Amino acid sequence: MSRSRQPPLVTGISPNEGIPWTKVTIRGENLGTGPTDLIGLAICGHNCLLTAEWMSASKIVCRVGQAKNDKGDIIVTTKSGGKGTSTVSFKLLKPEKIGILDQSAVWVDEMNYYDMRTDRNKGIPPLSLRPANPLGIEIEKSKFPQKELEMLFPGMSADFTSENFSAAWYLIENHSTTSFEQLKMAVTNLKRQANKKSEGSLACVKGGLSTFFEAQDALAAIHQKLEADGTEKVEGSMTQKLENVLNRASNTADTLFQEVLGRKDKADSTRNALNVLQRFKFLFNLPLNIERNIQKGDYDVVINDYEKAKSLFGKTEVQVFKKYYAEVETRIEALRELLLDKLLETPSTLHDQKRYIRYLSDLHAPGDPAWQCIGAQHRWILQLMHSCKEGYIQDLKGTAGLHSPMVDLDSDVRPSVLAHLSQTASLKRGSSFQSGRDDTWRYKSPHRVAFVEKLTKLVLSQLPNFWKLWISYVNGSLFSETAEKSGQIERSKNVRQRQNDFKKMIQEVMQSLVKLIRGALLPLSIPEGGVRQYGGWEVKSELSGQWLAHVIQTIRLTYESLTALEIPNDMLQTIQDLILDLRVRCVMVTLQHTAEEIKKLAEKEDWIVDNEGLTSLPYQFEQCIVHSLQSLKGVLDCKPGETSVFQQPKTQEEVCQLSINIMQTFIYCLEQLSTKPDADVDTAHLSVDVSSPDLFGSIHEDFSLTSEQQLLIVLSNCCYLQCHTFLNIAEHFEKHNFQGIEKITQVSMASLKELDQRLFENYIELKADPIVGSLEPGIYAGYFDWKDCLPPTGVRNYLKEALVNIIAVHAEVFTISKELVPRVLSRVVEAVSEELSRLMQCVSSFSKNGALQARLEICALRDTVAVHLTPESRSSFKQALEALPQLSSGADKKLLEELLNKFKSSMHLQLTCFQAASSALMKT
Repeated sequence: MSRSRQPPLVTGISPNEGIPWTKVTIRGENLGTGPTDLIGLAICGHNCLLTAEWMSASKIVCRVGQAKNDKGDIIVTTKSGGKGTSTVSFKLLKPEKIGILDQSAVWVDEMNYYDMRTDRNKGIPPLSLRPANPLGIEIEKSKFPQKELEMLFPGMSADFTSENFSAAWYLIENHSTTSFEQLKMAVTNLKRQANKKSEGSLACVKGGLSTFFEAQDALAAIHQKLEADGTEKVEGSMTQKLENVLNRASNTADTLFQEVLGRKDKADSTRNALNVLQRFKFLFNLPLNIERNIQKGDYDVVINDYEKAKSLFGKTEVQVFKKYYAEVETRIEALRELLLDKLLETPSTLHDQKRYIRYLSDLHAPGDPAWQCIGAQHRWILQLMHSCKEGYIQDLKGTAGLHSPMVDLDSDVRPSVLAHLSQTASLKRGSSFQSGRDDTWRYKSPHRVAFVEKLTKLVLSQLPNFWKLWISYVNGSLFSETAEKSGQIERSKNVRQRQNDFKKMIQEVMQSLVKLIRGALLPLSIPEGGVRQYGGWEVKSELSGQWLAHVIQTIRLTYESLTALEIPNDMLQTIQDLILDLRVRCVMVTLQHTAEEIKKLAEKEDWIVDNEGLTSLPYQFEQCIVHSLQSLKGVLDCKPGETSVFQQPKTQEEVCQLSINIMQTFIYCLEQLSTKPDADVDTAHLSVDVSSPDLFGSIHEDFSLTSEQQLLIVLSNCCYLQCHTFLNIAEHFEKHNFQGIEKITQVSMASLKELDQRLFENYIELKADPIVGSLEPGIYAGYFDWKDCLPPTGVRNYLKEALVNIIAVHAEVFTISKELVPRVLSRVVEAVSEELSRLMQCVSSFSKNGALQARLEICALRDTVAVHLTPESRSSFKQALEALPQLSSGADKKLLEELLNKFKSSMHLQLTCFQAASSALMKT
């Protein structure tokens, strides 16, 4: 089909840009022969034919619609010319958003409606239509926390439509990083908007004058049309006729659909009735369902049903509903009582307690069930502790069994602590403690030790759950979210009020634990009023140091376990005080026990002498003290939070005195041994130096030690104690941080030296007196007279006999201890030389031969024992020689020398012991 005209051509549009619904004028060629020839008009792809008004073949007026493209051509389509082309384009601008209170000359598009309630694109409610950016500058959101803004501006809002609008909050939230210049621009924009509003309706009319004119023309045309219809038609106006038609259509529709609508109304009423019946059925069956679910233990189901019924019928005015809802409340009240009884029932696990508290919280139980549970748990722990004590006391008396159901929580009693004790405790010196790993050790341990084990285990099994229950009560984890929100403020007040009450509960448990242990182990530390409640053991014997150390370790482990629960230290201070008192008591008891064991060492003396002249007694004494101190090592060591045992001056003084008593007890044992009657010993064990022959048969088989030999052995031990043992013991005391070591050493050394000197004097008296007493009778035997005697032919027998007796003393001492020989012989020689000097000075006069004889014997004795001479003995020999007349002739001197040589030659074998001593001294 050929067209009769050319296709339309658009050559101009005015204006060439604008927002949707802008009125434009299109100019061009072949734009149609009339309004009916124009069949299409598209601007930027949007059909604008509905608003097009054909003016002429070169002019068309229309309004721009909502186009998808921002810029596009203007296409005109006519019947005569077909689809045309365009040499110009139109730019579509984004429309400015108009607020709810802004005036507009055109219809506002409400298609992009956003419903915030349903989260759907139905548009924004009219009151929320507000400019997104009232300042007209770029928004820069800050990362400032919303909670802190709410705290800075309480009761204010950043919403500029709110009555409580805060400009500072809005600026911080949206323009915290905006520059000052941009803020100035924002002020200008606000002023411009204010001026625009102040112009009012006049400005609006000016901006949309053409629109007002068009609306006026349309209203006038409608009015004229209605006036013409009313005057020309007899039937009435056009609107009246239209109303009649609509009424007839409505009546006809009602007639057609009356039956259908009736069935629909009946179905709706039936459906509503069934819904109501179903709703009532829940309420009518609820009491029975509650009872069934309670029997099953489905408390969650009961609570959910109750909450549902309460929300539906809690405030109903219908009598039937009130009656059944009252039945529900009765069942729920019974459930509250049941849950409260289960909650307060003991023993109970922490999980069950939390569950019951949460149930009661959801059921809005009166009072504070959680606090009631804490109080019941506190009373249960105290009851368990006292029942434990009573059970062990009855078992001790033999009137009842130990393992009552309340006390016997677990038959296993901390084997790790026992293993630790078995490693550290000394099993020597007749200790009765047995460290076997069998399960019967509890029955071998003392009742009080087993009681402490059971008591601490009981506390450690109950107190953690008790403490966790309180922590859950404080942080609100015991309650459900619903109950927590409703009772959060009230519970926070209760927590503050009951924090002190709970602290008193913990302190009462700790004090009961400490007092029960004190009543069993330290009864004297319990006040008189608490002896009946916490004591009553009636045990006369005190626990040994090993068992006390075991108890201390047990209580220390208990303290560590309680500290791990993060219980404040001030609540556990009483346990630290108890540990300190037990440590002090353990040290005292151990030292007292050590002194008692040392008393028994005298019975263990076997008189077997080693090469150094010592028996095993000093070593046994040192080992006894070392073992005691080793058993106290764990007790003396300070664990975290503990103080030193020796912190108190009174304790230092008592420990120092006990240590001195131990040393003096051993010194007393030595004194007892020195005065002990002759003891039978096996002389085969006596060690004799090969260089000292048994000249005089002093040691034979089946020989009993004499009191003099016992004295020598004790003296030898005393010397070793002074030089080694006591110093070693002082080092051990210092290693274990004992106080007053200097005093202990000083007093002990003084007592030992006093004993040593006394025993030495006794031995010298026993040995020297017979020799000294034999000198004077020997000198004057046979009526010898210094004034009238024959020329000397040699040393007389009395001197030889004295030397033999000195040699016998030397042999006896040398057999026991070589180190004692110089000390003993020096004193014997002093006594002999002093007596000889006295006898010489008592002689009134000497003859020549008498003087020579006396000088010979004095020189022979002096030269023989020269190695054992002391200043005192030298002085005595000198005085004795000075009492003699001097030798005048050389013949006398020569004779004296010959006789001395003859004596030394004849007595060479006997005098060898002195020569051996001399050579030994020269070597040293």
